[in-house]
Amino acid sequence: MELPPRTRHLWWALPLLTLVWLSSLTILVAAFVRLDLWEIAPGGAEQVLPRLEYDAEALAMVTRHEAREPVLFVTALGNRLSALDAFAAALDPDVEVQDYEERFGDSTPESQRRSNFTAMVSAKQIAEYVALARLGYEVSLEYGELVVDRPVCLEAPTELQACTQLQPGDAVTAIDGEEITSLDRLLEIFADRGYAPGDVVTLSVVRHTTTDAVDVRVELIESPDEPGRTIIGVFPADTRRVSLPFEVDIDTDRIGGPSAGLAFTLALLDDLSAGELTGGVRVAATGTIDGDGSVGAIGALRQKAVAVRNAGATVFLVPAAQSQDDLAAARAAAGPRVRVEPVATLDEALAILADLGGDPLPQDAIDL
Repeated sequence: MELPPRTRHLWWALPLLTLVWLSSLTILVAAFVRLDLWEIAPGGAEQVLPRLEYDAEALAMVTRHEAREPVLFVTALGNRLSALDAFAAALDPDVEVQDYEERFGDSTPESQRRSNFTAMVSAKQIAEYVALARLGYEVSLEYGELVVDRPVCLEAPTELQACTQLQPGDAVTAIDGEEITSLDRLLEIFADRGYAPGDVVTLSVVRHTTTDAVDVRVELIESPDEPGRTIIGVFPADTRRVSLPFEVDIDTDRIGGPSAGLAFTLALLDDLSAGELTGGVRVAATGTIDGDGSVGAIGALRQKAVAVRNAGATVFLVPAAQSQDDLAAARAAAGPRVRVEPVATLDEALAILADLGGDPLPQDAIDL
């Protein structure tokens, strides 16, 4: 029996509709199935200036100066990926995909989030300290107690090593009866006593969940990064305390990590000094900042260079401490219209801005 003309022409419709339906279902499922994969992807390049807030006491002591081209700070994204996201990321040359071990190492997602938040708080405080000190204000910086950021875990830690005895947030207040008032004091004790890897010491520890000290026996280890150096076996949290003549708040929302330190410092200097620090040039910056004005290395430099390019910046200040491979990748990602400038110190960054036509800081500003 011969099919009607309309039926003959539509014989292929059912398989095609089935294929479309199955494809749509696959994409929908892939979008919701989370994998143990994380991205390092370009984020954004935003002005620091709108994030600066001063209380009434501060505004009575300072004069703010609006800039035509405020300094930009740069972020990278690090979200957990769905199956669909992972497929898209694999096709994007500007996105790096990491598995759980690459992403977190010996830590956990929660401890890493806590560590990043603490690092951002410290970065803001150090940036304020460096900027205000550079402008001649009376400021001070003191080291606080020894708090565990995360333990150092070797491949096969013993029962007594810090990896199994200490947890993030624990405060170490004494070693073998000698009080530890700061990290500097701990280094002095190690030098005086001549501790060696394998020695077992008694630490007084205030657990992060309590206020009472307990004695914990810990076997010292050799630093995996510095052969020959003996350590307790922890990465210390940054507990430096900054004293400032007035309060400055830098709103970072949920952004973590210390990599915006240089950008924060430059933005504060620009905001609190007359003239145009960037010379009207759109400048982005990344890098940690230390109390002496030194600029430290950061992660995801290539991805941040893409964000700088997309934001239309023409100069990107980056840490000179980055590897040559990192710098080459950043220049390639930023493209020919972005001048990538490595700097080791705040003064080097200011010198580059001056070459761009930026105004110098006041004569009474203090060199660090």
